[in-house]
Amino acid sequence: MASHQVALVTAGSAGLGAAIARVLATEARMSVVINYSSNAERAETLVSELRRVTEPKHPQEILERPATGQQEFVAIKADMASRSEIVRLVGESVALMGRLDVVVSNVGWTRMTDFMNLDEGVLDEDWDRCLNTNVKSHLFLFHAAREHLDISEGSFVSTASVAGVKPSGSSLSYAVSKAAQIHLIKSLALIAAPRIRVNCISPGVLLTEWGRKFPEKKLKAVKERNKLGRFADVEDVAQQVKVLVLSKSTTGQNIVIDAGFSI
Repeated sequence: MASHQVALVTAGSAGLGAAIARVLATEARMSVVINYSSNAERAETLVSELRRVTEPKHPQEILERPATGQQEFVAIKADMASRSEIVRLVGESVALMGRLDVVVSNVGWTRMTDFMNLDEGVLDEDWDRCLNTNVKSHLFLFHAAREHLDISEGSFVSTASVAGVKPSGSSLSYAVSKAAQIHLIKSLALIAAPRIRVNCISPGVLLTEWGRKFPEKKLKAVKERNKLGRFADVEDVAQQVKVLVLSKSTTGQNIVIDAGFSI
């Protein structure tokens, strides 16, 4: 069994997920399981990067590495919209790493629409997919990981959105599902106490591959509305996730990092 902590990061091969994985690996010195949905090459590239940048440089660091044969970083493909896939992902992670201390539930889905156009906000398929991905998948992941996090007195952190705090964003169904996600996390914190801390983080628009799908006019308007006059930073969000993961005194909280959008 690994002697140091193990984190599972879903949707972890790019964007915010990858930034979180890097911070947990390099700064919190955790072993990390990278979940991905389709792009195996990108996930394995990140795994190789993490192995390279955490390669021990001093004798003491060599002693602190996992035992021979124990993997420090691994990528696992799983569809987070499928409950059976979620259960398999958790099982494989524990089988490979020996334990589970941290879960960062980072998956999400939306379809770009005009938020103010109600006709675009009443499509059943959008509501079903948003609720399944943005709410139920986080619930099912926590349920699958709970027994392992209970053993380690671990931490579960979910990525929500400022759209769940202030009505806004890519679609009505997305905003409502993110509000439900935040309430779910607060509820799980109550259920999981005192052994597991459960929190979430709500970023504003981030200039990731996903964030850049917004029309340029929309991005410009958001930037101007942000009180700090810039976009929220991916690294700032990743650092806040690390704080939540390591804090022994924080649970049931939703931390907003939005450069002042919601003020």
